[in-house]
Amino acid sequence: MKPFFLFSKETKGEGYVPNNEIFAYASGLAGQNLTYSYVSGWLRYFCINLLHMDPVKVGSVFTLSHVWDAINDPVIGAIVDRRNHKPYMKLRPYHIYFPPILGLISLAMFFNFNFSENMQVAYILITYFMFDFFYSFQDVALWGLIPLSSPHSDERSRVAQWVSIGAGAGSVVVGAFQMIRSALNSAGLDDKTVFFLCAILFCCGGELLSMNAYRMKERVAMPPEKGESVLQSLLVLRHNPTLLLISAARFSQGLSPKVQNAYFFENCVNFGSVNGQTLEVIYGAASGVLGTPVMFFATSVAKKIGGMKKILVLSQLFAVVLRIAAFFVGFNTIPKFIIMTALMAVVNLPGQMMDIAHRSLTADSIDEVELKTGLRTEGVSFSMQNFTTKMQSGASTLIEGFLLKFLGYDSLRKEQGLPQSEKFIKWQWPMFMLGPVVGAVLYLILISFVKDNKERKLEIERQLRERRQLNQSEDEPVQVNTGE
Repeated sequence: MKPFFLFSKETKGEGYVPNNEIFAYASGLAGQNLTYSYVSGWLRYFCINLLHMDPVKVGSVFTLSHVWDAINDPVIGAIVDRRNHKPYMKLRPYHIYFPPILGLISLAMFFNFNFSENMQVAYILITYFMFDFFYSFQDVALWGLIPLSSPHSDERSRVAQWVSIGAGAGSVVVGAFQMIRSALNSAGLDDKTVFFLCAILFCCGGELLSMNAYRMKERVAMPPEKGESVLQSLLVLRHNPTLLLISAARFSQGLSPKVQNAYFFENCVNFGSVNGQTLEVIYGAASGVLGTPVMFFATSVAKKIGGMKKILVLSQLFAVVLRIAAFFVGFNTIPKFIIMTALMAVVNLPGQMMDIAHRSLTADSIDEVELKTGLRTEGVSFSMQNFTTKMQSGASTLIEGFLLKFLGYDSLRKEQGLPQSEKFIKWQWPMFMLGPVVGAVLYLILISFVKDNKERKLEIERQLRERRQLNQSEDEPVQVNTGE
């Protein structure tokens, strides 16, 4: 049986996951991504364009926050791995206690207190540090459920596929922000009010939805505790070359010389009555319309082409070739804009499956680490996902801050409806379309060293199954015959 519909409760045996649990888990990831996508996508813009903070200061604040939190993430992961917990309840408690805290902190970051610039910098720094700290626990606990969802690699891939779809759905919803913003502005609400109202919707609402993940059960027993320290838990990462290579490859994408897409659309794209904000929403929806359905078939595609690694390689090859082609097509007429958007839609076909492949390969690598060391490392392994995201975001934020300064971006001119400098306008199209090519090439180089062998995975599962059965039999109490 190859389950497709999420609402079915049917499973095919022990260690396989009912689809209604996967649906709850996926909706929890959708909620978390509502919050994360809004904060990561729009807080910097809010600080620069609505609070009129200096772009270099904003870039420095976020880079400092990301670097500190990124370094802290593996420590949090190691703490999660060492926590004394009830059987099959290693991660689920985090899904209940942390979402309300994150919702309130997220909301606070989008409230304007009319501070001086230096006070505003300090306020954003403190609240963003707090957000990152609690988010790290939640993120590790949410994604760490994938390797604990099943002892079977094929089933973990199915879980990774569906929850990645859920996470993507949360990002898609936030993608409508520009359209919501434009409508509320037309209704007479100022931008600061709009950003705060959307923080209530996306951040507080998203965190409430994320609590659904608690319904997903853990199905992999923990090996006997060895009493390792936090440092020893961190050093276990050296036994996981797959995870380290994926992390390095993902980080390299943050080295692309570009700024947020909003700068390109708001300053360079306009077709009469249709403004840049609306066109950005159209571009995002149209370029993703083909890629999103492909996510439903990620596991099938991986089997057809020879594994999840092939999806990663294919995605970046598409990105390099088609972005170069789109650059020469251009964007400044309606036909060119349509062709450019169509090319980006093709880029997104394998691109939408990348996160599924990353998570599936990471979940499988945790089994290999257990076989080598006798330790389960869901916490520290999936904290590396967060670590890499923060480091990548920190690098791209710092690059963005210096690029905006170098190109002479003026947020006050933006607020007054005046155009930016010719230098700024000139570089938006090359950065928007060709900037990511730099990251794609670096990614391809690093990901080529990852090993993805199906026979090896099945052999690891077999050996772990035998070891767990032996541990379970040793833990069973000896029955004493009293003769009564």
